[in-house]
Amino acid sequence: MKWSLDRILPGHKEDKEPQKNGVMLVTFAEPKHVVAEQFRTVRTNIEFAGAALDTCQVVMFTSSAVSEGKSTVSANVAVTWAQAGKKVLLIDADLRRPTVHATFRTLNIDGVTTVLTGKNKADEVTETTFVDNLSIITSGPVPPNPSELLNSKRMGLLLDWARDNYDIIVLDAPPVLAVSDVQVLVPKTDGVVVVVNMGKTLKADLQRTVEVLKLANAKILGSVERVKAKHGDRGYGYGYGYGYQDQK
Repeated sequence: MKWSLDRILPGHKEDKEPQKNGVMLVTFAEPKHVVAEQFRTVRTNIEFAGAALDTCQVVMFTSSAVSEGKSTVSANVAVTWAQAGKKVLLIDADLRRPTVHATFRTLNIDGVTTVLTGKNKADEVTETTFVDNLSIITSGPVPPNPSELLNSKRMGLLLDWARDNYDIIVLDAPPVLAVSDVQVLVPKTDGVVVVVNMGKTLKADLQRTVEVLKLANAKILGSVERVKAKHGDRGYGYGYGYGYQDQK
């Protein structure tokens, strides 16, 4: 199952700007816009795909490489779940290139890394947001050993706590081929969604990404394809234009 989304950001420096300014929450800014509707479609398709699993409470979003749109997709889908009345927790599990704190305009002093090092408890670093029903845990300070921390017993305990307190937990995870962080997270999640940047993601990289995830016994729920809108179709004011296509 694939969900195809169009996104265009004219003049956008994708490799740096999301970290500095966060991603655009079109689902919050204009929930009736066609762009927001596409994210709701993605949410629904994830739910359909997850219906075949025993549980689909912890959903991880990843990609093959950096700057492919995983943070945009994960944050906006998390918002749509919250708007549907679910109690949602968005966790920034990308400890190397975090964006959640910038997106939700908060500090990144404490977060996942301070919980995993024993400095804080999960409830101490959980923050409510301007979106009803949506809470976040930012990444915390960038550590020297992200993979080891994510593979720790404390990460498992953090997600156990999240399962007990939230309906849906969304993980914004690092790219699969860049680091080994995702592989160690897979056993702690229920399903994985891969974000693909059409025209940028190499076919070989996508195939390798799927192979790596399968070797880790990941339950791949599907992919979100990010493709350029037609010339002149700017859509949303920030340069968003989305189209939907369901493919086998």
